[in-house]
Amino acid sequence: MAIEWYPGHMTRAKREIGEALAIVDVVIEVVDARLPRSSSNPLLQKLRGVKPCVKVLNKQDLADPWVTKEWVQHFEAEKGVLALPIEAKNLREAGQILRLCQQLIPHKGKAGRTLRVMVVGIPNVGKSTLINTLAGKKIARVGDKPAITTCKQQIKLANHIVLDDTPGLLWPDLRDQLGAFRLATSGAIGANAFDSKDVAHFAIAFMLERYRDALVQSYPLAEKESDPAILLTEIGRRHGCLLSGGIDLTRAGEFFLRALRAGKYGRFSLERPGDAVFVEGDEDEDDEIDSVDM
Repeated sequence: MAIEWYPGHMTRAKREIGEALAIVDVVIEVVDARLPRSSSNPLLQKLRGVKPCVKVLNKQDLADPWVTKEWVQHFEAEKGVLALPIEAKNLREAGQILRLCQQLIPHKGKAGRTLRVMVVGIPNVGKSTLINTLAGKKIARVGDKPAITTCKQQIKLANHIVLDDTPGLLWPDLRDQLGAFRLATSGAIGANAFDSKDVAHFAIAFMLERYRDALVQSYPLAEKESDPAILLTEIGRRHGCLLSGGIDLTRAGEFFLRALRAGKYGRFSLERPGDAVFVEGDEDEDDEIDSVDM
């Protein structure tokens, strides 16, 4: 089953981001540290061009720290880009973002020289939480469901810095289905857009390949069993996801995904810089981007 999801309010985002980019100095792109490529919208990179950027790898406390180091090196190989792993609720870590912005534009962020920064990112990567932390108060709505932020805002911060927030932006066609399944695994895509059983199969197969020991601690069967369907059935049995005469695999999938996202099976990263992507169709990416209906 292919995953497709594109919340309606995001059709305005391309225009809003393009307008804001004309006046901002630095782009702060928030991505999920567990899947930095899949949660980094290619449209955002196209719109930003050579504008200086701080890549914020949020939820680093849930990600594999060694893989996160690889991603920081990967992003910082691009000119004008700095990368920072953080946990968005941590004020000390979040405060480093503004220092990096000033490092990229050292002649601004002073009296009479306002430094304008812009926060962008796909839904549910922690944009609103980060904004609230930077502002020191609740300004942006925060929730555990995707696409919470829907209105552009401007927030005045300390040190002559003004922050623009925009709605999270997800590309209209998730042609990279590996990326789509990673996004669904992380919780960045609305639950109505995918089958929990299918995504749980994908996530279990991935964990068996790269983090088998973490699963074995909770489910000893995983030490020798490599069939995701069998393990999902065991998970459903262990946690009471029952139907008359069998296991409710959809409920079992939902349980596993909630536990995985919450870090119950330890820290993990769903992709590395060198991992392949799978793109359906042969349409040109620029055509895909330009086709967004405003």
